[in-house]
Amino acid sequence: MTQAAFGAIGANGRIMPPPVRLALTVSELRRAAWTCSLGSALEYYDFALYSLASALVFGPLFFPSATPLTSLIASFATYFVGFAVRPVGGIIFGRLGDHIGRKRVLLMTVTLMGLASTAIGLIPTYQTIGIWAPILLITARMLQGLGAGAEQAGAAVMMTEYAPPGQRGFYASLPFLGIQIGTIIAALVYCSLLFGVTDITHSWVWRLPFLVSAVILVVALYMRLKLKESPTFEIIQREVAEERESLGSLLRSSGRTILAGIGVRMAENGGSSIYQVLAVSYLVNTMGLPGLWGTTSLITAAVIGGFTVPAAGMLSDRFGRIRTYRTFAILQAVTALPVWYAFSTGRPLPAVIGLSVALGVTTWGMFGTQAAMLPEMFGARHRYMAVSMSREVSAVIGGGLTPLVGSCIIRWVATFSPHAAHPGQMSWLPISVYVMFLAGITIGTTFIIPECRDRDLVEQHDIL
Repeated sequence: MTQAAFGAIGANGRIMPPPVRLALTVSELRRAAWTCSLGSALEYYDFALYSLASALVFGPLFFPSATPLTSLIASFATYFVGFAVRPVGGIIFGRLGDHIGRKRVLLMTVTLMGLASTAIGLIPTYQTIGIWAPILLITARMLQGLGAGAEQAGAAVMMTEYAPPGQRGFYASLPFLGIQIGTIIAALVYCSLLFGVTDITHSWVWRLPFLVSAVILVVALYMRLKLKESPTFEIIQREVAEERESLGSLLRSSGRTILAGIGVRMAENGGSSIYQVLAVSYLVNTMGLPGLWGTTSLITAAVIGGFTVPAAGMLSDRFGRIRTYRTFAILQAVTALPVWYAFSTGRPLPAVIGLSVALGVTTWGMFGTQAAMLPEMFGARHRYMAVSMSREVSAVIGGGLTPLVGSCIIRWVATFSPHAAHPGQMSWLPISVYVMFLAGITIGTTFIIPECRDRDLVEQHDIL
């Protein structure tokens, strides 16, 4: 019998199995998309929830201080801690995902995130247990970050490997609709809590949104137990089992591609944190808008993002991942100054429009494009861990530090006009320059990444 009947000879000299047509029914693709979306919904429900709580609640409850701004900075520091541990979670769970399967690891990560978020709703405040309150909050935030470190990477890898060639951008973007679902649920919950409540920090109702995580977790687990393993993983699992790749070997073989993945995410991840966390805090705490307007602007942006994400995926299928991604990054850079100026006016309508454009179109446009792009950049043997590394290291640099840096900028600017009606108002200018800087890094990185649309997912080597 000929060699072609068995397949190609691998680099290690062994005969590899012949290519298998990864044909799935439309119903299987939809089921996978909804299942992965629920995990993303839980992650971004937690993300948006913690973002809003950091901006509106956690400061006085867990970090009491003589000045509200100091409490806010401490609150954003715990927000950063969750990002700081995400690369660790990405390495641990990403390596497991490359060895024992995408499905099993996605079950682990969604469970860890859901339990940690539910626990936050049960932690007593500083007034009740003193220093143990912030310690427990930070611990829960770290566990939340560990699970999130491989959750979205796993969803992106799973759907990219599920989707048919020519439509990967669209199908891989569908789980990322969970971002908008999670963000809208979190914002709606906070809107309902803020409605008619003069001071949410003196009420127990702030705990309810975190406890709702338990309900989302149960639904996500039920659906993921019914999910089939990635067809691509089933093809390569024998090779993976025999050639386990350590972190050191991954960095040696894929370091350049991982750096490119980090660079290309700076605008998207940094922009996500800037507009979902820092902008809401700026509108409420600096410009004096009611908290209800902060959450309303976030809901509007999320609704628009729900259309942008799949549209960006389809555009990347037609025009290519890199060209589409670069276009959204340029839009983010161009709109940074007018958007932040709109925030500085302190008027509700410009704030809602500005956040809808900056977050709902430019940032989430990159997100929808990235869904298939990152998995296609890496070889099959280490795809889960490499995507996790790229995503989560960039999340620390571009996303986790941003609210902390931004709040420090606001405080610094406020020192020059302490008696003004809105101290820190002029911080809109340096913050918008920071957005443009992050976008510039991403735009530059897109010129060193080759087009990866419809790349063979069984290929063992990276694109760089």
